[in-house]
Amino acid sequence: MQYSIEYHAENTYEFPIHEAYWQFLIEPLEGPGQRLLEMNFTSSADAPWEHSRNAFDFKVIRVRCRTPLKKISFHAIFHLEKESGNPYSFDLAHIRPLPENPEEKLAFRVEFNRFLQSTALSLIPEKSPVFEFNPSENVFTNLLGLNTWIHETIQYREGVTDIETRLEDILVQREGVCQDFAHLFLGIARQNGVPARYISGYLHQGHGYFGDTQMHAWTEAYLPGIGWLGFDPTNNLLTAADHIKVVHGRDYRDCAPLKGVLYAQGRNTTTHKVQVASQQ
Repeated sequence: MQYSIEYHAENTYEFPIHEAYWQFLIEPLEGPGQRLLEMNFTSSADAPWEHSRNAFDFKVIRVRCRTPLKKISFHAIFHLEKESGNPYSFDLAHIRPLPENPEEKLAFRVEFNRFLQSTALSLIPEKSPVFEFNPSENVFTNLLGLNTWIHETIQYREGVTDIETRLEDILVQREGVCQDFAHLFLGIARQNGVPARYISGYLHQGHGYFGDTQMHAWTEAYLPGIGWLGFDPTNNLLTAADHIKVVHGRDYRDCAPLKGVLYAQGRNTTTHKVQVASQQ
């Protein structure tokens, strides 16, 4: 499959800014089954930009502008290829249980520490009624059950949460967007000793999937004996060709598509728009 992604962001400021720095985590990942063919990035101010790497070693587009302005827009186009493989194409017999031997358990926690620790956005409140893992089932079966439980428990609705909404509110109101579904999956998986990480990327919604009009969020969980596997609780499925990964981290804060440092006063607003098209 070939995909074309068009990303557009526009920032408006109450008073002119005299110097600003922006960081974009929007470039599709070069990895197994996913190859970036072409990319183009521009801004309305013709501000210079460069590539760098973040703490998780993902590509970051960094922009610096010293031209006074009250509005600036950014535009990016990406063309890539993806293999349309079967997400279930692995042998269930290879799945191993989570380590129980103290020595192996310690080594496991050291290796996956950053994806086993709860964060402020993925912390499950005490005594909250959430999905419980069945010890008689393997890790994969439990994660599939968790994926389904979140999909059926939380209703997808835009405008009821923001990037700082905690799980205690999500579990009460039972509404949210893809990042809320992802944070809930992370919290419960980690609570049960399964390493899990937040994924930010693009979703081709041509098959009727739910997802943001900006960027989509899902998760990856580590299965001993198999490796990292993608779960999309918003749509209750394993990730496949229509999920285009950009970056992973501990939660949304590690993966925010746009961050900025401004030398200015007053308020500012940001709008985003993303279009994803596919071709066989």
